[in-house]
Amino acid sequence: MADTFRLTLAQLNPVVGDIPGNADMARTAWTAAKEAGADMVMLTESFLTGYQPQDLVMRPAFWSEAMEACEALAKDVADGPVMGIGCPYHDGKDLYNAYWILESGRVRRRILKQMLPNETVFDEKRLFSHAEPQDPIKVGPLTLGIPICEDAWWPDAVCEDLAEKGAEVLAVPNGSPYYRGKVETRHSVMRARVEETGLPLIYLNMVGGQDDQVFDGASFGMDAQGELAFQFREFDEVIRHVDLEKGDDGWRIVPGEVVPALPAYEADYRVMVQSLRDYMGKTGFKKVLLGLSGGIDSAIVATIAADALGPENVRCVMLPSEYTSQGSLDDAKAVAERLGCHYDFVPIKGPRDAVTETLAPLFEGYTPDLTEENIQSRLRGLLLMAMSNKFGEMLLTTGNKSEVAVGYATIYGDMAGGYNPIKDLYKMRVFETCRWRNANHRDWMMGPEGEVIPVSIIDKPPSAELRDDQKDSDSLPPYEVLDAILEGLVDKELSVAELVAQGFDRDTVKKVEHLIFISEYKRFQSAPGARLTMRSFWLDRRYPIVNRWRDKT
Repeated sequence: MADTFRLTLAQLNPVVGDIPGNADMARTAWTAAKEAGADMVMLTESFLTGYQPQDLVMRPAFWSEAMEACEALAKDVADGPVMGIGCPYHDGKDLYNAYWILESGRVRRRILKQMLPNETVFDEKRLFSHAEPQDPIKVGPLTLGIPICEDAWWPDAVCEDLAEKGAEVLAVPNGSPYYRGKVETRHSVMRARVEETGLPLIYLNMVGGQDDQVFDGASFGMDAQGELAFQFREFDEVIRHVDLEKGDDGWRIVPGEVVPALPAYEADYRVMVQSLRDYMGKTGFKKVLLGLSGGIDSAIVATIAADALGPENVRCVMLPSEYTSQGSLDDAKAVAERLGCHYDFVPIKGPRDAVTETLAPLFEGYTPDLTEENIQSRLRGLLLMAMSNKFGEMLLTTGNKSEVAVGYATIYGDMAGGYNPIKDLYKMRVFETCRWRNANHRDWMMGPEGEVIPVSIIDKPPSAELRDDQKDSDSLPPYEVLDAILEGLVDKELSVAELVAQGFDRDTVKKVEHLIFISEYKRFQSAPGARLTMRSFWLDRRYPIVNRWRDKT
């Protein structure tokens, strides 16, 4: 009879810092594995502490508690399958990102991460020590090579070494966050490891939101020919049992369901919903509010909030001035009604008159300008924050990536708030996302189906409505031009000359470049938001606030 091995994969959503809660989740997965007759249960990288813990993991009290919890967990799971779980390890001298193997009531082994990522959102070289090459581990009849996340991303390195030392299957525990197209990138990289080693590979990834990042799961198995043997659903928690069989040609993964990766617009939207849902749930907030202007950005944020939390937990507030058009008044109310959210109407004329009167002696002789426009925005921020404090509802900000990039927002005004779901979504993608959501509904959305965002909002020219007949195009290039330039300067780090060579007007590119640089201080003080790309503002792209350099090409 051929050798067989049952591996339970736990694609779960840990919480950073909740060591007891994460341990409970691990016990639940282990129980499911035991009931299924599994030989081993695998959890993800840094599962016990949650990921990414960032500098929290450097605190001796933190890693000590995690290590003690992992040793206690070993005793709790003595009578059943082996457990593999991510937890930091300090050897008395150095701190490591480790993967603990718990068996028969003891810590059998700690596998230490060798390749420490130090790019995009990762800073592991400043947190952990680099480990020397590790050995495979035999669990029952199967010899497993366990490269931890980044260990499997380097060619001719860790995976090849494990194969040469006798590994029969590669099992990769990960904390791999989403960016657009990430599933395909993972497949490509892992297929290269399979081709190098000739071994089947199992890739286990966590799910859930942590600050700006969302871990998208999509765990998969790849056979020795580089073909998918199974793939889990993205973003959802999954505990599933995977069988392996040994034949004349070595071990093979028994094929299972391959759930296709989501299309880009759906994946992005799920990330924005999931990030807000987990940010709220993991910080203890239950309800949100936002300023609903009748424009497209606040409309999509209200929809994301309703889908993440349920319409009953979303307060939409219209704060009109004399510049607010009847169309915006109608559109804002229509969004709230279609979503089923609470709707408040709070005119700002009274407080604005009071501020104008107070400042009149100081401003006498000065022509009205951007100052007066910003007063409107800051009054709205003040009123929304007052409501947030009074009702215990977290304020959402609604600035898209195009606005965040060029500073087309008022600091301490419409930038006020605790989270921004569309922070990494360019304006043109906002339009398309609205159209996508109107046409699609999924079981993970808590808001209603149908056309929840009126077409009139999508079709009208964008405006901040802070003065008569104002349009965004008065201050900025058309968004289709602006977004293309921003993608070049921000996402691709292209030079001015390269963009001019693509056909863009040099003066326009230089203006956009200037706005990006002088807006760094605003981004430094802005709310966190869902990461959708590899060049999101915060950890992916870190620029100095004080900076006199400009591209002279």
